[in-house]
Amino acid sequence: MAKKSSGEKTSGKQVVATNRKARHDYAIVEVFEAGVALVGTEVKSLREGHASLVDAFATVDDGEVWLRNMHIPEYHHGTWTNHAPRRNRKLLLHRRQIDVLVGKLRDGNLTLVPLSVYFLHGKVKVELALARGKQAHDKRQDLARRDAQREITRAMGRRVKGMS
Repeated sequence: MAKKSSGEKTSGKQVVATNRKARHDYAIVEVFEAGVALVGTEVKSLREGHASLVDAFATVDDGEVWLRNMHIPEYHHGTWTNHAPRRNRKLLLHRRQIDVLVGKLRDGNLTLVPLSVYFLHGKVKVELALARGKQAHDKRQDLARRDAQREITRAMGRRVKGMS
C-alpha cells in the first residue's frame, strides 16, 4: 500500500448536511455544484459536522449568487472573531453558469434550492438545484408511486424466497 504524503489533499465526498425536505417539496430540474465563500470559523464548524439547510435558499443579485438563511452555528472554540450564524454567503460559480441560471429563473417559476453541503478534496461545496415547487396532489402521487414500488419489491422478494 502506498503511503499518503502530508501535502496530499484528502479525496472523496464528505457530506455535512442535506436538505431532505427539498426533494419532497420541489421537482428538481437541474443540479449545479458551487463553491462557498466562507470565513475560518465557519469552515471549522462545518468540519465538526454542524450545519442546517432548513429554510435555506439561493438568489441571484447583480450577477452574483447568494446562499441565504443557511445556519452554521458559531465555532465553540472561537473568540470575538466568530461569524454570524445566518449570514448571507456568496456562492462561487462560473459566469456562464450564472447566466444560464438567470435565464432559466426568468423564464419559468423556478427557484434555487440547496440540496446538500459537503467537503470535496478539502473544499466546501454546495449542491444547488434549479427546482419547481410541487403542488399537494403531485406530492401525493409521488408517495403513492413510492408505496407501489415498495410493494412490488416486497412481492418480488417473497417470490424469490418461495413464500408465495
